[in-house]
Amino acid sequence: MTFSATLIGASDGSRDLYSVSRLTTEVRAVLDGSFPLLWVQGEISNLARPSSGHLYFTLKDAVAQVRCAMFKPKRILLGFAPDNGQSVVVRARVTLYEPRGDFQLVVEHMEPGGEGALRLELERLKRRLAAEGLFDETAKRPLPSYPRQVGLISSPSGAALRDLLAVLRRRFAALPVIIYPAQVQGATAPDSLCAALALANARAECDVLILARGGGSLEDLGAFNDERLARAIRASAIPVITGIGHAIDLSIADLAADRSAPTPSAAAELVAPSAEHLRQRVTVQRTRLLGSASRRRHALRQRLDGLGRQLMLLHPATRLQQRAQRLDRLEQRLLGLLAGRLARLHARSSPLAARLLRVSPMRRLGHPRETLAMLERRLARAGARLTESRHEHLSRAAAGLEALSPLATLARGYAIVTRLSDGAVLHAAEQVQPGTRIQARLARGALRAVVEATADPD
Repeated sequence: MTFSATLIGASDGSRDLYSVSRLTTEVRAVLDGSFPLLWVQGEISNLARPSSGHLYFTLKDAVAQVRCAMFKPKRILLGFAPDNGQSVVVRARVTLYEPRGDFQLVVEHMEPGGEGALRLELERLKRRLAAEGLFDETAKRPLPSYPRQVGLISSPSGAALRDLLAVLRRRFAALPVIIYPAQVQGATAPDSLCAALALANARAECDVLILARGGGSLEDLGAFNDERLARAIRASAIPVITGIGHAIDLSIADLAADRSAPTPSAAAELVAPSAEHLRQRVTVQRTRLLGSASRRRHALRQRLDGLGRQLMLLHPATRLQQRAQRLDRLEQRLLGLLAGRLARLHARSSPLAARLLRVSPMRRLGHPRETLAMLERRLARAGARLTESRHEHLSRAAAGLEALSPLATLARGYAIVTRLSDGAVLHAAEQVQPGTRIQARLARGALRAVVEATADPD
């Protein structure tokens, strides 16, 4: 990019004159907006370390050089001490130092030389895999909140594995762990890591896998930037967490994983639930459950008591008891009334009994008992003869009377009709008016009726 200004001849009053500060400001704006962060490789010279903690140096190659500045917040993150003559790769933004008008690079990150070509190739691979959708967040699987078993893919002799086990043991000692040994550095490391992932998926005994190793240079972490490993991570049926220990730049394995952590210990923190937190949560849930159960039990008990009282009131035995009590009260009342009535009758009959006893004939008939007994026997014999004679006479009279009795007439279907008001026997319809109450005597029983209307005989 070039910056040009054309001045067309005119009078002094129409010229667009730039001050030096205006010019440097606008040039800086053009530079800052035209270049992204760049990876630049070169050799350090003129290195200065002022007391402010910043670094100032020149980065050069065989043909050109450029001034560079690295400020203290970024310098303290360096893992090595840069020196004059050292080949380095820097990640920097292009700008202009306005007070002197110097074109310069503001360095954000610096690595020892030799990694520049490797990093460029790595960036191209990242872009290609990202274009394929290998790093899409929508394709990543959620981690289990409470895994039943965790799988660790790492070097069995590395510090990363010890850190993982220590954190898992501290956070949740009861969590089972399966270790799938793998090489994490060297030419055969990608194949070893892919084989461990395949073995973990084939056995399907874990809910989540942690792929981990400690920090190192870009060459040391080359296995985790391998395309085959990234595709194996995405093809895994088990969620994968990476803890590569490389906080400056994410590896391709970090981008492909379902979750990435800056260190192995941080990955273990993500996987293992806190035992103390779980204990507190269980205690709270237990307290809430017991309280809820107690309240529910109390409410059900109150409801049951109410239903029991209601059932008791409606139970037949209760109603029978109430009726029995009422019957007992009525019986007591009746017995009281009868006792009172008998007492009053006894009070009235006692004087009469005494008077009757005084005038009783038994006192005067005490001596002629024998005469009376004889007369009684004679009277009995005479009475028997008279009774027999009278019975025969009565039988003859009854036979004649039966022939003339109105009951015989009634037996043939006739009836004797009387007025209920005065008992008069009715002989004609004009003796009654409609609404008169009458009684019809039949051969067996009687009928009571009300006259609705009268009619003349046919």
